[in-house]
Formats: sequence, structure tokens, C-alpha cells
Amino acid sequence: MLPDLTTDPFPLLLWAVIGYLLGSIPFGMLLTRAMKLGDLRSIGSGNIGATNVLRTGNKAAAAGTLLLDGGKGAVAVLLARWLAGEDATQLAGLAAFLGHCYPVWLRFKGGKGVATFLGLMLALSWPVGLMCCATWLAAAALSSISSVGALVAALMSTAWMVLMREYELTALTVALTIVIFWRHRSNIARLRTGTEPRIGKKKTG
Repeated sequence: MLPDLTTDPFPLLLWAVIGYLLGSIPFGMLLTRAMKLGDLRSIGSGNIGATNVLRTGNKAAAAGTLLLDGGKGAVAVLLARWLAGEDATQLAGLAAFLGHCYPVWLRFKGGKGVATFLGLMLALSWPVGLMCCATWLAAAALSSISSVGALVAALMSTAWMVLMREYELTALTVALTIVIFWRHRSNIARLRTGTEPRIGKKKTG
């Protein structure tokens, strides 16, 4: 279940802020600028995530973005679990995810949350995280479409939580899945019309 804010909410709210600030670090933009690859917001889809960084042609920058965006979600979860307990852990994880998707520094126009989502899953329950990563890789490989991997992995995450008997985390995974589908609504529309670009092909809009 989701955290209870009815008793002593300040520590939980503090971890929500910490999680949000960690999640809002735009590593894709920072790496592309540091590597002089141009303004990421004017490349491809304009998204700040690893998929769009790959459209710069620099695989190292894309891999770095993937690891760092996943890492910031994992760090938020692990720090909260170590210092504050499970309620703070879930709240920090959710806030980190929302921070990536809606960073205040970029006028709330962030990424679609896939790498951060996978990092959260690995930190919350590493067996579930591994299954989500495997689902993402399998769906993306079979379809050759990155967004398909993301959507299928998110959709399956709650089922994997139930399978592993991590029942207390299912509400969180449902919430994360809803946001991922919302953030991918334009991708879903293109999937329906057959115009969603395949992995390795540049996207112009």
C-alpha cells in the first residue's frame, strides 16, 4: 500500500522532496552538453531521456544517461530505506520518478521515466527489477520499438510484484505504470497508426 501521511507527515514529506530533487537532475542534458553534442531539447523528440540521447549518435552518452537516470531512482529508494523505513522508501521512489518526468528546472518538461522506473524496480525489489528489465529488453528486441519495451515492462511490473509476493509495493507500481502510459500517450498514438520509429532510426517530432 502507499505511505500513510496521517501521522507525523514531516519526515515523509522531507523524503518526498529529497526524492524529487534527485529525480529532477537532467543527466541526459548534462551529458550531451558536457560532450558537446548539442542541445538535447532541439534533437529528435526533444526528450531528455536515453532514447533521445542515442539519436545524437553517441552510444556512450546514451548508456551513461540510462545508467544515471536509473541510478538516481535507485539512490532515492536505497537512501530512504536505509535512513527512514519503508513508507519513506515508497514515497521517495515515487517522488524521484515524478521529478524525472516533471523537473522544476525544465518547466516540468522532463523525460518519460523508463530508466528511472527500472532503477526504482531494481532498488525496491531486485528480483522484480530484473524481470522488468528482461521484459523491457525482450519486448523492445521483438518489436524493434523502444516504447513497446517500456510499455510492456511497465504493464507487467505489478504482475511481477504479485508473483514475487511483494504485495505492499503493488499500489506504487500501478501508480508508476499509469504515469508511464500517460507520458507515452503520443507514442501510443503513433503505434496505433504504425508511425512509431524503430530503434536506431531518427525521430523528427
